[in-house]
Amino acid sequence: MKSTIRHIGVYVLLAVCAAMSIIATYFIATQKTRSDIRTSGERQLQIIALDLEAVLEKYETLPFVLAFQPDIRNALIKPANQDVINHLDTTIQSIQRQAKVSAIYVMDSQGNTLASSNWDQPSNQNFVGKNFSFRPYFGEAMSGKTSRFYAIGNTTNEPGYFIAQPVYGNGTPHGAGIPIGVVAVKISLSDFERTWASSEDPIALMDSSGVVFLSNQVEWRYRSLSSLDKAAQETLTKTRQYGGQVILPLPTQKELKHAGFGPHIEQPINRLGWKLMLFPSEAHVTRAGIVAATVVALLFAIVGSSLWATDQRRRRMEEQLISRKALQNAAEELERRIAQRTQELLLANQTLEVKFVKLKETERLLRSTQNELVQAGKLTMLGQMAAGVTHELNQPLAAIHAFADNAVTFLARQQPDHAQENLAHISAAAARMGAIISQLKGFARKSSETLSTVDLAQSIRASALLLENDFLRNNANLDIKILERAQVKGDSVRIEQVLINLLRNALDATEGCVVKNVMATLERDGNDAVVRVRDSGPGIPQGVVAHLFEPFFTTKPSGKGLGLGLAISSSIVQAMDGQLTGSNHAEGGAEFVVRFALLEMTNNKEEHHVEV
Repeated sequence: MKSTIRHIGVYVLLAVCAAMSIIATYFIATQKTRSDIRTSGERQLQIIALDLEAVLEKYETLPFVLAFQPDIRNALIKPANQDVINHLDTTIQSIQRQAKVSAIYVMDSQGNTLASSNWDQPSNQNFVGKNFSFRPYFGEAMSGKTSRFYAIGNTTNEPGYFIAQPVYGNGTPHGAGIPIGVVAVKISLSDFERTWASSEDPIALMDSSGVVFLSNQVEWRYRSLSSLDKAAQETLTKTRQYGGQVILPLPTQKELKHAGFGPHIEQPINRLGWKLMLFPSEAHVTRAGIVAATVVALLFAIVGSSLWATDQRRRRMEEQLISRKALQNAAEELERRIAQRTQELLLANQTLEVKFVKLKETERLLRSTQNELVQAGKLTMLGQMAAGVTHELNQPLAAIHAFADNAVTFLARQQPDHAQENLAHISAAAARMGAIISQLKGFARKSSETLSTVDLAQSIRASALLLENDFLRNNANLDIKILERAQVKGDSVRIEQVLINLLRNALDATEGCVVKNVMATLERDGNDAVVRVRDSGPGIPQGVVAHLFEPFFTTKPSGKGLGLGLAISSSIVQAMDGQLTGSNHAEGGAEFVVRFALLEMTNNKEEHHVEV
């Protein structure tokens, strides 16, 4: 009786421990998943915010440039001259179509629209003759400021982002005197909503008043995060910002949680005090907790069943031993040893199965993590190159504006030859912008993981083109020598990622040096294609060489590197049966060598020098 009570007490204790373990596993798994989802959501919002700010910045200078157009000034000075107005209508319509904006229109000092790019639309859809003095952007522009405003169109009922600039009379410097009118550009942001539609979680963009005006949830549009005060309601009514719609508050956080959404994540948009918000679903968190708890419960069930079966077996054996003690001593010992060995084999088999499952899961996780790190490394490099590429694109863009204005002037003067020269310059600048963007898009795309024939010389030049502005900005020289052309089997996108990482590391190594030289050489060594990247920096410290390709090991200052670049590069090269090594060169500086097995080699030697 006492033995039975003791066994029941043990089983109850084990059951309580199992239940507590299952509950603890559920809460730990949900907390971990919730943290991962929040981190992922913050990264997603950062990318969306950068994309949104880039689109807004793209059109920032358009109304400023239009404010200097002679046709616009003539129309404001001579509003009664219909020929001037008609000419301006067709001109800004051509600019609107080329710039791919929703509308461009010109207002006089009273807010009356004199000319518009949609002049040929029905009267209830075009802006000509309409008065927009009630809009805030008109008043701010007439005070000499650049104005930005998001609203539903009073005429078209189509929402858009408005940028307005004051227009001054002939001979009046920009910013001096009283404006004679305003030029405004309307930009549609609906593409963002279509892009957000693919997200499972609600995404919303809120203005400074707390009103959601863009969202992948249609029912959330033009609703506020909280109830608006009377002053805010009156301001919206006065400016007709959202077409007179009644702004109702969104469900409370408690109601959203009941609907299956967790606490929202915010990302500020510095322009106009906007906020980008993401509402992650709690379903993923709950599902992860249930799966983890189920796995633990199954493990406890298996262990409990094994213990129960073993206990029952032991008790039966004890009963048999009591009744046959005298006659079966030898059999008892043999039976005990067999049972013990069987238990050991069962435990050993279970241990092997668990280890095998963990090994397969670890292998899958390693592959997934490696691919994510490779893509993250490329995005990190893109972020580092963003400022330089922007600067590189701004130069030909400014040149295109200047040459276009000159061409218009030459055509007006009946000088077609000079106009043709300016158009040729515009074509060359556009081609250069296209080449830069093409390289950047090719590098940013995800690798297909399909191996193909790669021309290493072309990959070196493509990598150098993406970093060209960085070398210019740092007053560094990049010398490329293609001693022999080589073709290898690999992934061109990932090979370029490795080369860009090595070239950027070499450029960083020359920081603070009087002579800043980086050399990239392609040559043949037996059956291998060899790329050498060497710099004129101080070299690699002796104690660092052994740790160069270890993850998260870096000699750069905090904030300038995670220590993943060389580790990822080495992994990429090894995956293509190549080798990446690093050492100090005998003549000074560091040298990194990439080796690939040759697929095909031509005997045409080429020495190509590029100095940046």
